[in-house]
Amino acid sequence: MKYVKSQMKKLVKENQELQERLQELMKEHDLEKNFALKALYHSEVAGDGEYRLDYQALDQPKG
Repeated sequence: MKYVKSQMKKLVKENQELQERLQELMKEHDLEKNFALKALYHSEVAGDGEYRLDYQALDQPKG
């Protein structure tokens, strides 16, 4: 699975818990939004992350 910034932004936009986690990461580690998004991807999506299936569903063609 590959990190796609636009896909990650959409996932966060659709999930209040991820929005809050993103804000925490930005504040706690003094990160810019793009870096915090990537960190959030690696901690919550990549591998067997809790939001992996939701992220993968965004990649499916609408049919």
